[in-house]
Amino acid sequence: MSDNKKVVVFDYGFGNVRSAERALAHVGADVEITRDYKKAMNADGLLVPGVGAFSACMDGLKKARGEWIIGRRLSGGRPVMGICVGMQILFERGIEHGVETEGLDEWPGTVTPLKAPVVPHMGWNTVRAPEDSQLFAGLDPEARFYFVHSYAVHDWSLEVTNPKIRAPRVTWATHGEPFVAAVENGALWATQFHPEKSGDAGAQLLTNWIETL
Repeated sequence: MSDNKKVVVFDYGFGNVRSAERALAHVGADVEITRDYKKAMNADGLLVPGVGAFSACMDGLKKARGEWIIGRRLSGGRPVMGICVGMQILFERGIEHGVETEGLDEWPGTVTPLKAPVVPHMGWNTVRAPEDSQLFAGLDPEARFYFVHSYAVHDWSLEVTNPKIRAPRVTWATHGEPFVAAVENGALWATQFHPEKSGDAGAQLLTNWIETL
């Protein structure tokens, strides 16, 4: 199962690293919290958490050489998973309070404010996952996950024309309007919600990720 898989929770100053560590250890991973380059590069999986502002997360990531580590891992097909703002920074850019910040540009798209009667979107919500999702395998379609965010990606525009390459699997949720809740794209997976705070459903999701490492 997931035993002995080495997962590094990347510690760049912007994420719930302890809760992520506990959740991963709970499902059998060998977890370490670090920003050490060699350990982050050599781990079976790299988890990139994120809380707070898009721009601050990007600044912290760059100071820790995180964008270089993520890019190098992905160029070698080494798994990376982003959570919350750790997912948002994988997109092209983020716009907060009128300020535009460049993201990692692994996926096209812009992180913009949620348009909903109540913001932030805080609490439990269901998602709409593709039938062939590996990330949500074995989970009830009515399973609920824990969200805390005021910004999201509302459009998915990445197209794959090479028939030998599997198209990204995109999961959606709705709070006022539809938004991207998760992405599975080769070695790069991400969730807008917090699996480490999502109880049994989150534990199953993390198990599904670890079993692909």
